Amino acid sequence: MAAEIISGKELAKEKRIEIANEVEELKKKGIVPGLAVLLVGNNPASRSYVTGKTKACNETGIHSILLEYPETITEEDLLNEIDRLNHDPEVHGILVQLPLPSTIDELSIIEKISPEKDVDGFHPVNIGRMMTGQESFLPCTPFGIVEMVKSKQIPIQGKHVVVVGRSNIVGKPVGQLFLQESATVTYCHSKTVNLQEITRQADILIAAVGKANFLTGDYIKEGTIVIDVGVNRLATGKLCGDVLFEEGKEKASYITPVPGGVGPMTITMLLYNTLKSAKNFAKSIRQ
Repeated sequence: MAAEIISGKELAKEKRIEIANEVEELKKKGIVPGLAVLLVGNNPASRSYVTGKTKACNETGIHSILLEYPETITEEDLLNEIDRLNHDPEVHGILVQLPLPSTIDELSIIEKISPEKDVDGFHPVNIGRMMTGQESFLPCTPFGIVEMVKSKQIPIQGKHVVVVGRSNIVGKPVGQLFLQESATVTYCHSKTVNLQEITRQADILIAAVGKANFLTGDYIKEGTIVIDVGVNRLATGKLCGDVLFEEGKEKASYITPVPGGVGPMTITMLLYNTLKSAKNFAKSIRQ
């Protein structure tokens, strides 16, 4: 029996309606949630992501501020821009679109963003809070993945989650979030010996390796929940994930498609974090 599709597109639509309603309530109290997006240079992929974020903000009533800078901007000038936004009461979320030019140290830029406005969840303070189970902004893609699994009432407690990939943006934090849901988590990567043997033990398999159609049906046991984070463009121009979808859906009980899977949820959780930051701000001025 073919797998049931977990549509990130559909779930994102539902969640964005909830976010829009909450934004409307906040506006009645005189606070308009604001997200500042900083785009350096003219990378076509980055521009495409930024356009998607701006559109999503407009859909939900969040005030979107797009700040564009030439590739020649110095690190010092960019740090000064972030400092200005850190002190702007109308900006509740700050997002610097990565990658940045090689002349700028990404870590310095991320660390300059106030943890209270770090809606990407990349600041070391938020990562530390997440690791210790404290209140924090969660990284958007891992947060979206957990929400997708929960949306199907799939039990997580006691299940074996296998993560293929160990990036700071997806692999590492997604494993941590499942650990906090009382799953048993195994991390795999390019140096893992007998990868197939391990992935076939997964109750929930997270593919975040960045290689087109890398995980074939042989890597998946019957009935596994497969979450495909990969977005790869084939020579034909078609997008595909890290999982060979046609084979994966024959083995899995649930599977996410590419496109229309994890991607829409990433932007939705960014909107959620921006709203949360605005609500935190509203609470602080009331106290």
